[in-house]
This record gives sequence, structure tokens and C-alpha cells, in this order.
Amino acid sequence: MRVLVADAFPEEARAEIAARGHDCSYEPDLTAEQLPERVGGFDVLVVRSTRVEAAAIAAADALRMVIRGGSGTNTIDCDAAADRGIYVCNVPGRNAVAVAELACGLLLALDRRIPDNVSDVRAGRWDKKRYSKAKGVLGRKVGVIGLGQVGLAFAERMTAFGAEVFAIAKNSRTEEADARADAIGVHFVDSLEELARTCDVLSFHVPATDDTRCLVDRDLLSHVQPGAIILNTARPDIVDEEALLEALDVKGVRAGLDVLADEPGTGTGSIDSRLARHPNVYATHHIGASTEQAQQAIAAEVVRMIGAFESEQVLHCVNLDTAASAAP
Repeated sequence: MRVLVADAFPEEARAEIAARGHDCSYEPDLTAEQLPERVGGFDVLVVRSTRVEAAAIAAADALRMVIRGGSGTNTIDCDAAADRGIYVCNVPGRNAVAVAELACGLLLALDRRIPDNVSDVRAGRWDKKRYSKAKGVLGRKVGVIGLGQVGLAFAERMTAFGAEVFAIAKNSRTEEADARADAIGVHFVDSLEELARTCDVLSFHVPATDDTRCLVDRDLLSHVQPGAIILNTARPDIVDEEALLEALDVKGVRAGLDVLADEPGTGTGSIDSRLARHPNVYATHHIGASTEQAQQAIAAEVVRMIGAFESEQVLHCVNLDTAASAAP
């Protein structure tokens, strides 16, 4: 098979794909606009951040599978792919620990104002009285929205810090998720609004769907405690940024954000975000999954998925039914 890797991907994994007899082309700097010109003739497309839009799907004359090296597939036009019988697959869970670690880091950074500490000391300013004010994590009530792989990994780490973890009660979780939640000692409440009233930290780990769009809106923020911390290492779509800006000013809410609306779709660029500039916000560059451990784990699974596809097995497909029915 011919495989196009249109994002950063470990050299060892590329070599293994080639060693299995596949033609592996590596073009990590391709943009969404350039992809339609290059995707022709390839059977498998591997991306991470590069958007795969309808134009690229239309130009793909041999494509049978798109693999997103991460959990979300909102950067891929899954409907257009399904119409062409192209499988869209993700790599769930392999970056969960990395994202959870960043969420923990953002919480600690906000609580202790670590970036501002560092900035002031580097500038020769000493203000120990100001920076000695912190609540700490021990005994804190932390609400986790989305008890998937990332949410559970974050909850486990919060428990290790001595926090009390809360989540929303649901009947649809897997036995594995229920068992892990029980082992953590998660306390369950009936609604997101109750979670917001109960906890002074809310950490979001949900996919971008119609149901989660603008989940953090004025109504929800009306229930949060003054000075509460909002963490979003999931998707920018789940936050109404204007509503959050109001809460930052009116209620003293603070936010740790790894995702922002209109963030660049490439590794470098510029961004103009009122939210990111707000003094109550610590924003990072959408780096939740960007650890060596996570990328090696994702790459190993991508290699396994390509091997399985050789044997006509499609792993982790998000549009299996529609793509299969449309396939020639």
C-alpha cells in the first residue's frame, strides 16, 4: 500500500511501515490547502493536526483509510469520507496520560501562579507576599466532565494529590470505566449544574459534538463558584469564549486552556485571542498529547492499524457502518 504521513511522525514508526513493504511518504509540513494536490494515489493517509477537508477527500482517487493520530476526528470531514467509502479511524486512549498530565500542570500553575512568578523573578521583581496566596489541591473538590480515558487518568492523578473527585452520574459507562471510578472513589452528582455548584475546579474531557458545543456557556458559568478554575484540554468548541470572558471579569474565574478558537492549524503561526491575553488565563499551544511517551504509543498503534488493514481489519473506525455501505 501507499501511505502518506502528513504530520510529524516518529522515524522508527515510518521505518517499520516501510519494512512491512509499504511505500511510506513523509510530508509533515503539508497544510489543509496543499493536501488535495498530494493525496492522489495513496491508499492510507495519516494525520495528526492537519485538517482533512472535503476538497482533499474529493481529490483522493485511491484513498481507503484516514488515520488520525489522536482521539478526536473533528478535523476530518467524516461525512465526505463516508460518502466515498473511506474509513476514518482514530487512536483512542494512547495520549490519555499526556493530556491528563497537562491538565494537572495547568491546575497547579493557576493555583500557585507559577508563570507569573517566573516572569516577575526574571524581570527582577520580588513579591513573595502576593505569590504566597494559594489554596492548594489537597482536599479540593474537583469536577471531571467526561470520564473517558483522559478524564479517568486526570481523576486518578487528582486523587493522588488528595483532592475529592466528582462527576456526573450516568448509566452508559462501560464496566471498566465504572470499576476505575469506584477505585478512585469518585462522588457522583445528578447534573452539570450541580457539579458546578459543588466543585471549585471543573476539568473538561469531552469530544466536540452537537451536544457539547458551547457546554461552558453563561448558564453553566452562573452556577460556578467565584474564583473557580476551569480547565479545558479537550476541544475549543465546548467553550463559549465570550461567556467565559465575562465570568473571568465578574466572578474572578480563572482558566487553564490548551485549546482556543481560531488557533492556527499549523505548528507555527500567530493568534489573536482576547481570552488568551486575559490575566486570569494560562493558555498553552494545544500540546496536551505532545509528549514523547504519547507520540511513541500513538505511532505504534498506527503501525498496528495499517498492518491490520492489510488483513482487511479496520480498527478504531468512527464511520464504519456508513463507510462500509458506501464502499465499492
